[in-house]
Amino acid sequence: MTQIDYFFSTISPFCYLAGTRLEQIATRHGASISYRPINILALLPRMGGQVLTDRHESRRAYRLQELRRQSQKLGMPLNLQPAFFPANPAPSCYAIIAASATGADVGALVHAFCRAVWAEDRDIADDAVVKDILAANGFDQRLADSGLLVGAETYTANLEDAVARGVFGVPFYIVGEERFWGQDRLDDLDLFLAGKL
Repeated sequence: MTQIDYFFSTISPFCYLAGTRLEQIATRHGASISYRPINILALLPRMGGQVLTDRHESRRAYRLQELRRQSQKLGMPLNLQPAFFPANPAPSCYAIIAASATGADVGALVHAFCRAVWAEDRDIADDAVVKDILAANGFDQRLADSGLLVGAETYTANLEDAVARGVFGVPFYIVGEERFWGQDRLDDLDLFLAGKL
């Protein structure tokens, strides 16, 4: 079975805008998805990028235009200035790692955390919010507590793996040696899995 390694951050608006299209693509091609949450704020400077606050004003302004256009194009509500951004993504990522370890599908859970930031003005660094999102997606709320140690270790390991494999932003999708950066490259991933690229 083909595996798609999905590197993402729950505080990325572009991961939110990816929606559940990756899951639809994987289903269509009989592929599996390995969900790999990473610390995007630690990744960017290591891979030649800049965190948002360090970018030139022209780039920050363009980002806002692009987010507005993409959200309209996709029909997805998006708050350009969410109440809790940037929230600490680690608690939500640890919860996703713990949920994934149960063997259950975590696609909807990943999207729920991203949606909480960008469409619902919720603080995903808040323990009560993390537990509520876990429960709303069919997972035991206690994963937020029991998964802390393994979550922290895996989160760190995911970052090192991302750096080693040339991941420089999110969302980032890897199939074998083929790399796709950005939610706007999901169509290319789809074509690649269909043998058309």
